[in-house]
Amino acid sequence: MPDQGKPETLLACEDALTLVLRLCRELSPQPEEELVGLDDALERVLFINICADRDQPPFHRSTRDGFAVNAAHASTGMPIQVLGQLRAGEVWTGSALNPNEGVEIMTGAPVPAGADAVAMVEHTDRNKSGSIRLMESRSLGSGENIVPQGSEARAGDVVLHAGTRLQAAHVALLASLGCAQVKVSARPRVAIVATGDELVDIQATPGPYQIRNSNSHGIAAIVRACGGEPQIWPPVKDDQNALNEAVAQARQSADLLVLSGGVSAGRYDFVESALAHHGASFFFTGVRMQPGKPVVFGQLPALNGHRPLYVFGLPGNPVSTQVTSLLFVAPLLRALAGDDDPAPRFASATLAHEVKTRSGLTRFLPAIYAATLTGTKVSLTGWQGSGDLSANARANCYAVIPANAEKLNLGTQIQLLLR
Repeated sequence: MPDQGKPETLLACEDALTLVLRLCRELSPQPEEELVGLDDALERVLFINICADRDQPPFHRSTRDGFAVNAAHASTGMPIQVLGQLRAGEVWTGSALNPNEGVEIMTGAPVPAGADAVAMVEHTDRNKSGSIRLMESRSLGSGENIVPQGSEARAGDVVLHAGTRLQAAHVALLASLGCAQVKVSARPRVAIVATGDELVDIQATPGPYQIRNSNSHGIAAIVRACGGEPQIWPPVKDDQNALNEAVAQARQSADLLVLSGGVSAGRYDFVESALAHHGASFFFTGVRMQPGKPVVFGQLPALNGHRPLYVFGLPGNPVSTQVTSLLFVAPLLRALAGDDDPAPRFASATLAHEVKTRSGLTRFLPAIYAATLTGTKVSLTGWQGSGDLSANARANCYAVIPANAEKLNLGTQIQLLLR
C-alpha cells in the first residue's frame, strides 16, 4: 500500500521497478474496447481472444516445388509416372495416386490423396518419357516437405490472446483469418503537465534564460509508442496555487497523470505538495538511480466514480524525464492499455571500452549498441549530464551501470534499457 501524505521514501532501483510491475499485474478492471481496421491495429493491444476460423493450413500443403509421391516407393529408386501438375490454388481432381504415380506440385499447393511426401525437383531425375525417379544418393521419408492440415492450428483454437500488443506478424496472422477489423483496448489518456518558470512553448522564441518545453513532447512520444493518448497541458509556473489548480484540472479526464519538474528539494519545487493537497498517497518519493533520483510515484483518490488515478512526478532535466518515463511510466501505461507484457525492454551487451563510475546509484547512461552475428557491443556516447539532449538523441539505448560498480572493464557484460 502507498504511504499517506508526503513521506520520504527512497527505494533502490530494482525495488522501485518491482513495485511498479506488481501494481501492473494487479490493475483492474479491463480498459474499454475499440473496433479498428486491421491496418490501424499495429501496436494496439488485443481486447479479445482470436480463434482460427478453419484449420491452418486447411489442407496438406507442399513446402517445396517438386513431385507429390509415395515416399516408400520413391525411395526404392523405381520410376514414378507423372500424371499432371498442380499449382498453388488448384486442387487435384483425379483419383487417389497409386504408389508408382506422382504429380508435379508447386509450393503452397494441396497434396493429392495417395501421396505422403514431396520430392524436391532438384533431387529427382526425369527421363524423356516424362517419368521421374529419386536420385540414387537420395531418400525420402513419409511427411517430408509437407505441412499437415491443422498442424499450425485447428478450427476454434485460440491463436492470439487478449492482451497481446499487435506487431506486424500478428497483423499478418489476423489477415489470414479474415479479420478486416479487430477489437483492441482503448488508448489510456495521459495528462502531461510540465512545470517551471523557465519554460516556454516550443513555437515561442525563448528569452536569454528560458528554454522550450521539450519534456512534454518527449513524454508524449513515449506515451504514443506505448499505446496511450497524450494530452499535453500548458506549462505551469513554479507557484503552489497554480500547480494545485493544474493538477485539479488535468486529473478530470485522465487515466494517468505525469508531471515533469518540481520534484527536487528546492524552494520552488511544489509537485509533491500539490499532489498531497489533492489527497495523494505515495509509493516512493525517490529512487537510487542517476539520472532520475527525485522521481515520485503515487496515487490520487478516485474522482467522479472512476478508479484512483496513478500519478508520476518526473525530474525536470530532460534525460532524467526520458529514462524515468521508459523505466516506470511506460510499464504502467502498457498495463492500463491491457498489455499482458508491460515490463521495460532490456537486453544485454558487452562493453566496447572501460567505464569508470561511482558506486551508490544505478546509472542509466546514453549509449549506442551495435548487434552483429557474433554478438552485441555497447559504447557510451559521452554526455554533459541529464540536460544533454544531443547526447541522448545520438544514443539508441541506456547502458545500465550497477549501483555497486566503480569500474567496468572492456568486455564486461551489462544490461541495456531499450527505447
